[in-house]
Amino acid sequence: MNASLRFQSPVDFASPLLAVFAVDTANGSTGSDPAPALLTTSQPLLAAAAPWLQGAHKEFKATLGETLLLHRPSGIAAERLLVIGLGKASALTADSIRKGAGVAIRFAKPRSIRDVAIAAPEFIAPSATVPGGLATRALAEGALLADFEIDFYRSDRKDLGVDLVTILSTEADQDARQWAQVGLKQGITYGESQNFARVLVNEPGNILTPTELGRRAKSMCAEVGLSCEVFGIDKILELRMGAFAAVTQGSSEPPSLIVMKYEPPTEPAEGTPVFGLVGKGITFDTGGISIKPADNMDKMKYDMGGAAAMLGAMRAIALLKPSVRVISVICSAENMPDGRAYKPGDVVTAMSGKTIEIMNTDAEGRLVLADGLHYAQQLGATTLVNAATLTGAIGVALGLINAGLFSNDDVTAQRFLDATPATGEKYWRMPCTDDYRDQIKSQIADIMNTGGSRYGGATTAAMFLKEFVGETPWIHLDIAGTAWMDEQKPWQSKGPTGVAVRTIAEWVRSYAK
Repeated sequence: MNASLRFQSPVDFASPLLAVFAVDTANGSTGSDPAPALLTTSQPLLAAAAPWLQGAHKEFKATLGETLLLHRPSGIAAERLLVIGLGKASALTADSIRKGAGVAIRFAKPRSIRDVAIAAPEFIAPSATVPGGLATRALAEGALLADFEIDFYRSDRKDLGVDLVTILSTEADQDARQWAQVGLKQGITYGESQNFARVLVNEPGNILTPTELGRRAKSMCAEVGLSCEVFGIDKILELRMGAFAAVTQGSSEPPSLIVMKYEPPTEPAEGTPVFGLVGKGITFDTGGISIKPADNMDKMKYDMGGAAAMLGAMRAIALLKPSVRVISVICSAENMPDGRAYKPGDVVTAMSGKTIEIMNTDAEGRLVLADGLHYAQQLGATTLVNAATLTGAIGVALGLINAGLFSNDDVTAQRFLDATPATGEKYWRMPCTDDYRDQIKSQIADIMNTGGSRYGGATTAAMFLKEFVGETPWIHLDIAGTAWMDEQKPWQSKGPTGVAVRTIAEWVRSYAK
């Protein structure tokens, strides 16, 4: 998809489909029921939609994702006018606008409309904080994310993608126009980087092996100017990554240790952290000897969603060029149950020197992350974030809406959460305090790789990882409940979400001078 920005009236722009947005202005406390408001001042657009927003024909409430289609509206150059609801005016956010753009694209796709125009909102409710540049960025992101589909391998696949989306703005102020252009560039970068991650997560395990993940990482890094090295089992053993190596034992597919580095074009300000982005890259997870049930095991190709998030975030960072240094470490393997596989009761030694009693081989993600987190610090990282589809327990705790966020540093955690209003992703901070540590104490080793009971499983996993970061500021994102969406939304296909790409990159960029 090609996304562009034009500064002209949407009324005069000829397009097969012009999308405009409306908000619900009703105030339940007054008992009034006013008509939805279009986010435009164009009289022809207002006149075309008015009969359907008010009066005898009123049938459109402007709820989020609701649509109203008008054919050949009078006084408008577009063939079709699509009015898209963004929900309550008082609750309008960048994410509402992002989803609205997605609705426009997904409305067009099954109708074979390849060229879509979107009128940027001309005014925003006073209670919402959506600057013009952020609105333009959200429109580009939403359009790109909505164009993604999961049916890569259908022999009869029909290409229903939208080729061109044009964002139309009536902004006259030159500074505002410049910010809108910046927003467009950021939106394209973020949207394409998140889709890159989604493609990886969607790949079957027989195609995206650890070796192939390493190959694609190198290809992406060469494209955007990142340095990248991919190591095999010899390097893993040389580094004494005993936890990572244990997970790899049961598979005939060799593991990959992927190391990417971003060097900024200008020197970072003094005191700026060196960021370490660590991703769990289990390209297929059977559970190993502690094998999973057969039901839904096919989805375990998505167990490298944390690695995909880091690859997408590194791509975005490289293209947006903030003045920070970033290192990414991805530990990729299959978790399989053959005769060489590690077993419950085994004791392994991590790169840090800590010994780990294996209680469950299906708790393999925290093992590879343990060595990845330690290695990132050895390479110079002074602030860490890891992402992983780590526990089913996080889905039980938070449902499929919020990802879990754990941290050992309040300031770092809050700064990460401060990035979410721009990205629209949802995270909920979970406890990760020392009074949970007893749950991972082992009688024969330093720690166990699972808690001693079924309670607090997401937190005990976080406590395990905390053992390997020391005093380094650290964030752990458990994205197991949000990395895959089973139900299609009006603005997004079902399947991999690419969650965390945009927020991680936005958080890293917030430290740039």
